[in-house]
Formats: sequence, structure tokens, C-alpha cells
Amino acid sequence: MQPLSQAIEQYLEMCKYERNLSADTLKAYRIDLRQFSEFTENKWASQDLFNQYIKYLNQNFAPRSVKRKVASLRAFYHDQEFNRALQENPFHKLQIRIRTPKQLPRTIPSHIVRNLLQSAYDDYSPSKRTVLRDILILELLFSTGLRVSELCGLSTETFLLGESELRLLVNGKGRKERMLQITTPELIHLAKIYCTEFAKEIHYSGAILLNRQGHPISPQSVRRIIQRYVKRIGSPCHVTPHMFRHTFATSLLEAGMDIRYIQSLLGHSSISTTQIYTHVTSYQQTALLAEKHPRGKMTFSL
Repeated sequence: MQPLSQAIEQYLEMCKYERNLSADTLKAYRIDLRQFSEFTENKWASQDLFNQYIKYLNQNFAPRSVKRKVASLRAFYHDQEFNRALQENPFHKLQIRIRTPKQLPRTIPSHIVRNLLQSAYDDYSPSKRTVLRDILILELLFSTGLRVSELCGLSTETFLLGESELRLLVNGKGRKERMLQITTPELIHLAKIYCTEFAKEIHYSGAILLNRQGHPISPQSVRRIIQRYVKRIGSPCHVTPHMFRHTFATSLLEAGMDIRYIQSLLGHSSISTTQIYTHVTSYQQTALLAEKHPRGKMTFSL
């Protein structure tokens, strides 16, 4: 049997070129499988060694991380079994139960969103080109619910700006494609100004959102941009790009949009993933009921 590290490299190559998995998925697989190889000292694990590894994960990582790492390992071993590289898959005899606490999506209060956008607009002048880019980033995050990787991946082929509409062709998780259509006049106007101002850089790089060097902007840069404006408005909130996505979904649900349409806009494969937002709105409804209902302002005693 070939060394474990060699089998892992061949598996990652197959995932990249045959299964065409996304760069983020490949990165996670590489981290998880190499971590396992280092733990086992590059040995194919027995069932006892598997149990030790699961114990190690549970002691050192959060439940969600453990769940992902075990899933990466399970997929790898299943592939090895399918290709007859293993006589026996130890996963068949393992009983792994990981309790992942259900975390409600964190949204951004509407006044914080408004203040962030207002701060960026107030900071803009024709001499501040990067501020124009920052405004477009904040507007797109808030108006489309894009993942930060999808935002950074926008290109001349997927950012289709017309006279009165903007269409975004998004390649999401699992290479799942979807189209978002924006008709908000102010956002269309903003996009036109931006594309005119950065026309040369966009033509040269093929990307829409660019850093100061004219290269495609990175997710890390987007996070720094958001934090800069959060600091500017003096907010104690920790705001991330993904919180804009949660805010987008929750706002549409509260406005009465059908959850299956929201599922399509977000690019979720399963409706169960989208349904978590119903718990958020239920929580907010409970809070509003407690705050606004007149019974809360009445006091009686026995």
C-alpha cells in the first residue's frame, strides 16, 4: 500500500481536475487531510488510532470544525475504498456523534448599515477613487447577499451592466450557478460611474473589484474595508461580509418574500439551510412582542 501522504496528494489532484471542486473546498481538504497525516505520522490509521484522532479533535477544535474535518476524512477514505486501495474502511465501524450547537445567523442592525453606507458616501470625492470602490462593495454586499468569495470573483463575464439593470452571474458553492438581477436606479448609476472610472484596470485584469495594484481584490481586503468604516462610525459592532448576507436574507423574509425564492437568491442547495433565517425572524418577533405589546407596560400583583 502506498504511503498515506502520497494517496492524499493523488486524491487532492483528482478533486481538483476531475471533480472540479472549488478552491475553498480544496484548501479545506488539504488542511484537514494533512493534519490527519501528521497526527498518524503518515500511517494508515487503525480503528484505535481513529478513535484517538477523534478524541484529539474534540479536545482542540470547535464542534463545527471537528464536523468538517471528519467529513473531509470520511470522503477521502470512501474514495480509497471505492478505488480498492483499501481492503477495509475503518469508518464503517466508527460511531461518531458530534453535537454542533445551533447558532442563529448574526445580522447587522439597519441603523448600522445605513451609517456605514452614509460614511462611505460622505467620504467620497472625485480624487478618492478607492472610496468609490468601497461604496460599490458595501452596496453589493447589502443588496445581493453575495458571499465574499463570490463578490471578489466578479468579472467582466459575470458583471453584466445594462442601461437600466445589472445582472450578476454567480458561481457559488459546488459550482452552483445562479443569476441576480438588480434594478435599483441609484445602484445602477453607481456601477456605471465605477466602471467608467476604472475602465482601464477592469479591461486589463478582467476583474471588477480591484485593489490599489489593479489586481482582483481579496476577501481579506474586503473585511479590512468593512472594519475601517465600522471604526469610522464609532460602532462597537463586529461586522463581517457574511453578516451582510444574513441581513439580506432576513430582511427579505421579514418583508414577506417566499423562502424558496430567497433560497434561489442565496444559492442554497437545500431549503433547510435557508430555513434557519425563520428562527431569526421568530426571535425578533418575540422581542418586538415583549417590547411593544401594551401588556408589558401593565403591573399587577397578587
